[in-house]
Amino acid sequence: MMQVQKQSRVEVVVDATVPQVWEVVSDVTRVGEWSHECHGARWLDDAAGPAPGVRFRGHNQAGWVHWGRTCQIVDVDAPRRLVWQTVSTPLFPDITRWRIQLEETSDGRTLITQSFTVLRAPWLLDRIYARLVPNHRDRDARLTEDLVRVGAVARRGGQP
Repeated sequence: MMQVQKQSRVEVVVDATVPQVWEVVSDVTRVGEWSHECHGARWLDDAAGPAPGVRFRGHNQAGWVHWGRTCQIVDVDAPRRLVWQTVSTPLFPDITRWRIQLEETSDGRTLITQSFTVLRAPWLLDRIYARLVPNHRDRDARLTEDLVRVGAVARRGGQP
């Protein structure tokens, strides 16, 4: 039976400092620079940065399927941790919580850990997602590639 992956945790050490990486991952408007699936995002409600309760809207594409999701910041511990989750709607009643954790390594690089947990996924919707977005059945390799790109973007600094 096909299902989407319900949780994941991937790690990558990148040649950039924690502040450099934080600058990239904490600004949702930059997600299109490094994500394989989220091609853009914007802050909502006049927000300009992450804080608990702040919302943003992401625009995603996987294969031929396009969709947008509103997300809400759950926790921020700058420059170490950013946690957000998708906001449930009648069309998208699922909820997934995402976390990015940054840790300085002994040689000054950054260990980036990204994880997600599906907190709620109605049975039928889960099966539909698995068929429409087969990449969601196993996301680890692509999420790892995303983190490598985060490091490259962070090393470049403000240059997209």
